[in-house]
Amino acid sequence: WLSGVRAGTRPAAFFDLPDPMGLDDRFLEIVDHPSFYGHLMAFSEGQVIFLSPQFRTVPAAPLSYVGWHYDVHRESTPLHMKVQIYLDDTSDEDGAFGYIPGSHLEDSGPYPLVRDPASMPGHRVFSGSAGSAILFNSYGMHTSMVNRSGRARRSIILIYEVFSEATFSPEQYQRFSERLTTPDRRQLFRLERRP
Repeated sequence: WLSGVRAGTRPAAFFDLPDPMGLDDRFLEIVDHPSFYGHLMAFSEGQVIFLSPQFRTVPAAPLSYVGWHYDVHRESTPLHMKVQIYLDDTSDEDGAFGYIPGSHLEDSGPYPLVRDPASMPGHRVFSGSAGSAILFNSYGMHTSMVNRSGRARRSIILIYEVFSEATFSPEQYQRFSERLTTPDRRQLFRLERRP
């Protein structure tokens, strides 16, 4: 990672663990954890698929590594959801997740460009204890707040979407097929199409 930072090919403001799903079966198990999976199924009307994970470390820094942003455009992307799980207790000063409630709605905005994420009108910061999971609609404006704590913020970000032929990709998780034994899990990991 550091050699990539030096070469200018990797960001210095955060680090994502490469290929986390291949490291431990427990990482496969959290994708459909019962504490949030039912909500994903309800919001997607039973059509949720798993796109990818980000096992992210955000070091303390004087600025956020990312400004307020949308992940996807509603016009070209089916419902896109993320679950962020804190691995450590995360306060407002630890680079917690920030979201603008209602910004996922079609008639929301416009929103001002702000240098300090904390100056965005109407935002909310989601602190939480280790293991807290935050489910959010990626059509909405969100960010990582500035990490002023002096320690890195660690989290797992799981990315989901409503099934479409454009995202059907059985080869991506084929190597885990023997561990994905139920029809729902095989559909969730895109080994089989959702009906």
